[in-house]
Amino acid sequence: MGAVLPLLALRAFTETTRLGSLKAAAERMGVTPGAISQQIRQLEDRLGVSLLTRSRHGVQLTEAGAALYPGLLRGFGEIENALLDLDALVGASTLTISTQPSFASSWLVPRLAAFNALHPHIEVRVEATAQLVDLQRGRVDIALRHGLGDYPGLESIPFLAPVLLPVCSPALLAGGPLLREPQDCLQYPLLQEAERADWALWLQAHGVVADSRSRRGPSFDEDLLLLRAAVGGQGIALVQAQHAEEDLREGRLVVALDRPWPSRFAYYVVARREKLERPPVRTFIDWLGGQLAED
Repeated sequence: MGAVLPLLALRAFTETTRLGSLKAAAERMGVTPGAISQQIRQLEDRLGVSLLTRSRHGVQLTEAGAALYPGLLRGFGEIENALLDLDALVGASTLTISTQPSFASSWLVPRLAAFNALHPHIEVRVEATAQLVDLQRGRVDIALRHGLGDYPGLESIPFLAPVLLPVCSPALLAGGPLLREPQDCLQYPLLQEAERADWALWLQAHGVVADSRSRRGPSFDEDLLLLRAAVGGQGIALVQAQHAEEDLREGRLVVALDRPWPSRFAYYVVARREKLERPPVRTFIDWLGGQLAED
């Protein structure tokens, strides 16, 4: 192969095989699928063998690729572990947090000033993304995730059980039918989350037999988008109470009907067990508990 290893091409091949697609590998490496494909093609040309076959179902290893992949996976894993060890050594007071954009903007970030004032020696980095991060291999210390708390191979600590509230613009409520009972919400356009499940569950929790109307309406995959649609008068949104705090306080939204219902899900602190032993992580988790007590 020569003295100079084509590390970029080798990683492109490894990530494509591990994740099962050129697109996923491109997102992981921060490049385009075309760049990944070119790197793999150049690697195959250099080695003189075919490593992957491509089809509409994804990628499959050839015999040569299957022989090469396990060693590369171990090698890149060792490199990432070495870098993580170095990061833990030189950045012992740095804390990297991953969470969803809506939660970061509405709950976490407005409170971080208080944490920074109490712990100025800890440098906090917030990475706001709706995608799940690789806590086993990445540089993120902890993730704050909304779900059922089932994260194989990781520790999860519940810290916030949000409440769902129906909210809308004051203008929409003033110009529409009077809302007295939960079933009255069905007379308005309903703004849906991505799975179109929350409205039906909320109505059922209040004793309403939900019909097809409970799943109709435009859907959005983030509470921030639901809130903007509600502010624009497009319908009633069922959102987590803390996400709507600012809009309710500023009068852009009102509670359509004061019938909150605790969500099925909760927010969890998710991390590798060894990360939980880091002093900055323990400090941050203790601070979260204090914030909830104040709330």
